[in-house]
Amino acid sequence: MRRLVPFLAFAFVLAGCGAGETVSPTGEVEGTLPTTTAQAAAGDAGSGKTLFTAQGCGGCHTFKPAGSGGTVGPDLDKLTEFAQRANQGPVDEFAKESIVSPHAYVEQGFPDSMPDFGQTLSQQQVVDLVAFLTENQKQG
Repeated sequence: MRRLVPFLAFAFVLAGCGAGETVSPTGEVEGTLPTTTAQAAAGDAGSGKTLFTAQGCGGCHTFKPAGSGGTVGPDLDKLTEFAQRANQGPVDEFAKESIVSPHAYVEQGFPDSMPDFGQTLSQQQVVDLVAFLTENQKQG
């Protein structure tokens, strides 16, 4: 009986909810509804190129559009190929993830030594860098 008392009390509370009254929506809206959908910030490849150079990315990566020939990290001219092999989404998402969480996927044959730029770059800087890295990549 002791176990039944809390259950019965709960059942009575639920039975009292609503009290036979039906509530209908009024059709009135408080505030305003957005008239356009929010778009993700567009990246500026020119700013991304400047950032690529300023952050020293070319010291580790080969990337023809930047005129770099580093060999410590993967050749970024093959970014689409790496994205497909990693099977982690489209090349732009893969590039972003590789910048902000570089240890999430490490290309075979390369050290896990890329700095975590997710802590030092702004979201816009990341978007700009991704725009630069992916503007000439072929989707395949």
